Amino acid sequence: MTRELNFESPSFIKRLKGMLGVDFYRLFHTPLFYIFIAIAAIIPAMVSAMTMMPDQNGQMMEPLYSNVWQIIAASKSLYVIEGIADYANMNMVFIFGGIMVSIFIGHDYKSGYVKQLFTTHAKKQDYMISKTLACAFAMACMCITYLIGGTVGGLLVGYETDVNVGSLIIAILGKIIMSLGWASLYTFLNVIFRKYFGVSIASSFFFGTGILIIGVAAIVESLSLPTSFLNIFLYGASVNANLSSNFGALIVCLLVSLVWTVIYNLAGTLILSKCDVY
Repeated sequence: MTRELNFESPSFIKRLKGMLGVDFYRLFHTPLFYIFIAIAAIIPAMVSAMTMMPDQNGQMMEPLYSNVWQIIAASKSLYVIEGIADYANMNMVFIFGGIMVSIFIGHDYKSGYVKQLFTTHAKKQDYMISKTLACAFAMACMCITYLIGGTVGGLLVGYETDVNVGSLIIAILGKIIMSLGWASLYTFLNVIFRKYFGVSIASSFFFGTGILIIGVAAIVESLSLPTSFLNIFLYGASVNANLSSNFGALIVCLLVSLVWTVIYNLAGTLILSKCDVY
């Protein structure tokens, strides 16, 4: 009897593979994915171009950047924003990427897909993991197109290209790795606010901006206390991936992303198990 039950019940890997197949099919066959991929490339290129346009007095605006790679990552770890240039880098992907995740998951509930899914065979943990991985992939793709758009835009306006190549690679990889942690957060938020589509989008935008961490950092700095402990949070670790990063920063990004992914997936699974998922 036990063997029959084990045989009839698909293994975790087989179930997850099936869920991922469905989620990636839905991802690749919706215009949403490609629209946000394009947005991720266009925004940094537009930011670079607009900073070189004349103002209303006919004078050239002060460039936001002096280097192509500053639109990819900040020059150093900055938990409190000193200027818009410090904020306008690849971390922006984690803001509009959150909106994409909200729309993508929100469609599951609006279309009735979730009701059909959970009344057949899917387990709640499989849903959380599959959605997190699919959305992390989408956000990683957005990081790559952001890199292309930002690089092309910076080169076209004539920014300098001097950089520590090792730190640049670590910064880029760190941002991509953080996509997993951010995707898990957004999946968790959308499970909480699954019945309130507008609230889920607003919450994803709010947490993506890192306002809470920036506020805490401002208070901590005003007290002349160290801010390095903020690296344990998603926004802090994302900031830690910058143009002066070393290999340790990459390890921080990896560990933080994995830890928060486990936490958010467990919490999301618990909520789905205890509450009405429809």
